[in-house]
Amino acid sequence: MNGKLLLDTNIVIAIFANDAAVMNSLADANEVFLPSIALGELYYGAHKSSRVEANIARINEFAASSSVLTCDN
Repeated sequence: MNGKLLLDTNIVIAIFANDAAVMNSLADANEVFLPSIALGELYYGAHKSSRVEANIARINEFAASSSVLTCDN
């Protein structure tokens, strides 16, 4: 592995759930990339949840520690 990870929505959800296998892979990464599409999916799910504010705060914190890849061509 070259130390770079591109995350999808399911992996971020696993990270939020502290999935051991995913957390081990994340610990080995030098850089983490988060596509803006996945970020949008996470926000959509947060807005439909019963804990909107807490989930949005968690997503914001995670996004701040990741390199967000935009769809700007």
